[in-house]
Amino acid sequence: MLERVNAGSRTAWSVNDHALEYVGAQVVLANEVVDAVVRVEGGRIAGVNGSTSGHAEIVDLAGLTLIPGIVDVHTDHVETHVHPRSTVQWGFLPALMAHDGVVVSGGTTTVFDSLSVGASMKRPERREILGPLVDAMEYGVREGLFRADHLLHMRCEISDPETVGLVDATIGKDIAHLVSVMDHTPGDRQSPDIGRWLNHMIHEMEITLEEGRERMAELFERSARVGAEVRAHVINASQSHGVPLMSHDDRSVEHVDQADAEGVHISEFPTTLEAAQRAKALGLATVAGAPNYLRGGSQSGNVAVKALLEEGLVDSLASDYVPRSLLDAAFAIAADPDLPIDLPQAVGLVSDAPARLTGLDDRGRIEVGRRADLVAVRQMAGQPQAHAVWREGVRVF
Repeated sequence: MLERVNAGSRTAWSVNDHALEYVGAQVVLANEVVDAVVRVEGGRIAGVNGSTSGHAEIVDLAGLTLIPGIVDVHTDHVETHVHPRSTVQWGFLPALMAHDGVVVSGGTTTVFDSLSVGASMKRPERREILGPLVDAMEYGVREGLFRADHLLHMRCEISDPETVGLVDATIGKDIAHLVSVMDHTPGDRQSPDIGRWLNHMIHEMEITLEEGRERMAELFERSARVGAEVRAHVINASQSHGVPLMSHDDRSVEHVDQADAEGVHISEFPTTLEAAQRAKALGLATVAGAPNYLRGGSQSGNVAVKALLEEGLVDSLASDYVPRSLLDAAFAIAADPDLPIDLPQAVGLVSDAPARLTGLDDRGRIEVGRRADLVAVRQMAGQPQAHAVWREGVRVF
């Protein structure tokens, strides 16, 4: 007799050595939402059919919506667990495991942990902890300690001369799958208002105004001295290793033109409408922040993601600093009367598009042959909830 597995009953995950058929859900495909049976064999989607075969374990998803697993190309959230308080540094592996639990509970099955490579003015200890933190990531992946698939996004700070050595020590690792080039020197890109940036820094770092000005002057000097050289090194390293490359916080047409000339194909978090328009014109893909959309605007006073969506200038979304924001944003965008974006398109912004941009063509869609990374979503009080999550056909939440 076939065993019926109730998706509302959570148990520890284990590999199924037989076929599964997911029934009863509204299935979000690339271009439509259908009533279908999704068959999974060996961790892959084996069929999207109108009826059950009678030869598989049934997973009952009545009343739920089945979407592909979310792919998050940028989350800083891991740092929240590594530094739960400003004066506390937590164990790297336990921090990553805590982060993993938050990630998967929001429906993310593939996460690019965005770790700082180098430092601008804040948290210089990032230089020292990068190597051990990456080692902990590799160990957790190797030992199967994570429920989501964890990859490394190297956020390379070009104002720091030490970034060169850190890049060379890290970029050849198997988990290094994405690089972004960033410059957090104020007066440009994300922080054009120097005074506002300085006030924010001295408050966050708990230092005096005088000390803040001294550190900022050092940052300006260092950025002017090494920025161009470090940027060129990061770009050459990523291209020689075949790692996808993003330009971070493009503000101007000139920023986008520079990235395009350097061979960059992705503009991440453009801060102005003009930069996003230029990226579109040149054929660069644009990654925008889901929290910006959900908050109704940027926390830094930059362009609102909704304005970019209205102009058709967003190719993919990333969670930035709130992991479950991708799940919330996908369903909110589909329901937004101001946006001509349906649910398959909105879900594609957080699954298929980020997978394609990063070369992960084996996931991101509910389609025969793809990985069975799946999320059963239910609506509760107007909020989408990841009710159950599978990674390669194995239930992980």
